[in-house]
Amino acid sequence: MSEKSEARLSVFKTYKLYVGGKFPRSESGRVYEVTDAKGKWLANAPLSSRKDARDAVVAARKAFGAWSGATAYNRGQVLYRVAEMLEGRKAQFVHEVADAEGLSKSKAADQVDATIDRWVWYAGWTDKIAQVVGGGNPVAGPFFNLSSPEPTGVVTVLAPQESSFLGLVSVIAPVIATGNTAIVIASERAPLPALSLGEVLATSDVPGGVVNVLSGRTAEIAAPLAAHQDVNAIDLAGADEALAKELEIAAADNLKRVLRPQPVDAVDWSATPGIDRMTAFLETKTVWHPTGSLGASGSSY
Repeated sequence: MSEKSEARLSVFKTYKLYVGGKFPRSESGRVYEVTDAKGKWLANAPLSSRKDARDAVVAARKAFGAWSGATAYNRGQVLYRVAEMLEGRKAQFVHEVADAEGLSKSKAADQVDATIDRWVWYAGWTDKIAQVVGGGNPVAGPFFNLSSPEPTGVVTVLAPQESSFLGLVSVIAPVIATGNTAIVIASERAPLPALSLGEVLATSDVPGGVVNVLSGRTAEIAAPLAAHQDVNAIDLAGADEALAKELEIAAADNLKRVLRPQPVDAVDWSATPGIDRMTAFLETKTVWHPTGSLGASGSSY
């Protein structure tokens, strides 16, 4: 029998976590089965442990200084590069989104196109958000009074459970566009697009640790992150009402910023997002500076 006539074995993809710019397997060595909308096996995904979550916090904190200290223009360039990489791997994501959400190839392609456009949209906001939410404040005295936004810090993001890619990017991009670093808990049922996004981030210009992607049981991973003293904020987009309440209580211990989830039937990830998810994880710094007189006229600068 000729070599060409032999049936070749498929090369199955091994999905891994993305932490600190590297691709570790779960510290526990555990995996769980991921199936498509019809219950067909797709892959084994890493089942993250509490240790994996703590490692992700360390990586995110280490990356925060350089990322938040980069110019807004540079962050925009870096994020746009991610969009370029997504465009080049569109076919892969169409396949993964179609399997994850039970969509036809054409509808999945529309979702992927919208996701890439969403990423570009947030990339364009990096050097504009300060102009919208900051500015000079009028005061009754000889002072400049200027307010400017600053990133909150390390943000845990619970990705939406039902929107495996568009919803995922809609909660990640605003966090990092504003200079924060992120620990993302992928959709428990459909984590594969999120894990593949980690591969895109690793081959783009995003520094390791700026985004860290964990997969597994959402409640199991989120609990230690909500209570972690070095996590500054948490987005509960992918939590149900009971889990959200539990995590909000845990987050209160170190006064984390908390963005509560909306009911699933009230969320339209395809709608224009606005700036709410960017401002949710920004702090406002206000600086006072005395003005000086320019001479006998009494005018000042």
